Amino acid sequence: MKERDLTRRGFVKQVAALSPAMMAASALPLVSAKAGAGAARLTVVCVGAHPDDPESGCGGTLARYVALGHAVTVVYLTRGERGIPGKSLDDAARIRSAECAAACKIIGAKPVFFGQIDGATEVTHAQVDAMRRLLVPATPDVVFTHWPVDTHMDHQVASMLTIRAWMEGGLPTARLYFFEVNSGSQTEGFLPNTYVDVSSVVEQKKAALFAHASQDGQGIWREHHAIMAQWRGREVGVLAAEAFVHLNRDNHTINLPGV
Repeated sequence: MKERDLTRRGFVKQVAALSPAMMAASALPLVSAKAGAGAARLTVVCVGAHPDDPESGCGGTLARYVALGHAVTVVYLTRGERGIPGKSLDDAARIRSAECAAACKIIGAKPVFFGQIDGATEVTHAQVDAMRRLLVPATPDVVFTHWPVDTHMDHQVASMLTIRAWMEGGLPTARLYFFEVNSGSQTEGFLPNTYVDVSSVVEQKKAALFAHASQDGQGIWREHHAIMAQWRGREVGVLAAEAFVHLNRDNHTINLPGV
């Protein structure tokens, strides 16, 4: 395979010449058409480890799907039981579950809780089967989850359960995408191949993230995701973007060089 000589600066220059609408449509085509009468209503599922992870990683994209008339469900692997210092697991779960409900209402999504415990998540055959039983009846067209190379084990678990459920069949139409959270400090080695222009829904994403008051959603946005949204936007020539890695089975595989 001939290696392409493409620097990041050159890449930015090339994609900046494309219209934002064209970039969003070509990168994630399923968000490009409104679900009107006679149009297929898509089912979108996002699996996140904790309350605020889906909102951080792909809240803008989820909001765009809802605005286009599609059905969005957010699956929280845990209720964030260990996320509030000084609170019992039950009290923290109650507070953070209410924050999830508020955030999902802002996005227009349906919250679902998988039932694992924050800080004690696990990947087992039984848990994979449970994820399959949750996802398969939903017949999702698009599935989002964490990038598996992450410093937080709960993020890894959410990702691996979703990957295994997807790989073991029963989701023939589902496209699988990985999102990033706090890249550099949590998500590592993330090289996106898909972008969504979220410039029009940034305020909605912020409001959903801010609903997680116990986690200082405003601080999370200010210190991490505002910067990420701007940077990913610069990569594709828009004001703000969310980036994903699309895992596909379309046989468009590029051979490794030298083998």
